[in-house]
Amino acid sequence: MRFIKFKKNYKFNKKKVKKSFVFLINCLFVMVLIMGGIPIFRDAKDSFLEHKNNRQEISSKHIETDIALNKTESTVILADEKALQNNIFYGQGGYESPSQNLEGVISSVEETDAALIADAEMNESLNDQKYPSLSYHVYRIKKGDMLGVIAENFGVTEDTLISVNNIKQSRLIQIGQYIKIPSIAGVLYTVRKTGETAKSIAAKYEVNDDKLLAVNNLKEGETLKAGATVFVPDGFLDWVTRQEINGDLFLKPIHRWYFCSSPYGWRNSPFTGKRSFHGGIDMACNTGTHIYAALAGSVTTAGWSNVYGNYVIVTHHSGYKTLYGHMSKILVRRGQWVSTTTCLGYVGSTGMSTGPHLHFSIYKNGVSTNPVNLWK
Repeated sequence: MRFIKFKKNYKFNKKKVKKSFVFLINCLFVMVLIMGGIPIFRDAKDSFLEHKNNRQEISSKHIETDIALNKTESTVILADEKALQNNIFYGQGGYESPSQNLEGVISSVEETDAALIADAEMNESLNDQKYPSLSYHVYRIKKGDMLGVIAENFGVTEDTLISVNNIKQSRLIQIGQYIKIPSIAGVLYTVRKTGETAKSIAAKYEVNDDKLLAVNNLKEGETLKAGATVFVPDGFLDWVTRQEINGDLFLKPIHRWYFCSSPYGWRNSPFTGKRSFHGGIDMACNTGTHIYAALAGSVTTAGWSNVYGNYVIVTHHSGYKTLYGHMSKILVRRGQWVSTTTCLGYVGSTGMSTGPHLHFSIYKNGVSTNPVNLWK
């Protein structure tokens, strides 16, 4: 009865049992770490002692090497003093060496390749004249970039970037495009005729011929072959080329409101419906609107055409011509000199036309080109 009573009064404490069990597990874990760590500590101690011995050996070797170097340096110093006493000369940037006397230097120079001597003389002359050397690096166009701003940031001219990168239309430069930027300002020149010299090229661009020689590593009086490329330092493009590339050469012939009824390029013909090439721009506006010369020049044709009706052709410099078609009336005559303020006639719808407009074309050496790329 007492046993049964004890069992009833006994209360099982789960929290104490759980804590005791966790404590026991932790003790076992610590013992395992201690027993297993003893070999590790032994290995670390052996590794440390071995590393210490190796450092001592390396240090002793370094000391021996320093002693040997000191002996060598003292030997060289004694040799130098002896050489000075015997009047042996030592060069600073020539062909001389510490083991040669003056006679050996002369014989060595005579045996050296003549081309190397010429290059050395050229470099010395460049250093004496203090002309900058020509080098290039690459730049990637980013949003908002303009050629003029890029050129200013790199200390060159806009003409330099146009010439070096063979840019035909500055308006067509795109974001992400890579361009070359030279270290000095100037333009590239392609020799047109065999026999040209640096002096003749310099005279053409009105620049220093000595600087042109130095930058291109040319000899005075050296003739160049046709097709050779020469960098002309401080050179500029002629104003016509610059305006062509920047699209500032021509003015729009209509100074009032208009809209482009047919752009330059391929289109479906408004008369036949077939695909055909349109060699100009149709500028639709009111009948009687004044038409002005897009660039100064001489009127070479003023008459009638079944296609263009009343039309005028003006001849300009550098192989350019402009055509003005479908006029209602012509106000100029053949041979007359006109400027951008001269009224050539009035807008009409003569010839093959569906309504009042001006057909405007630009020709370069007889080939039509898009006016949008050449006018302001």
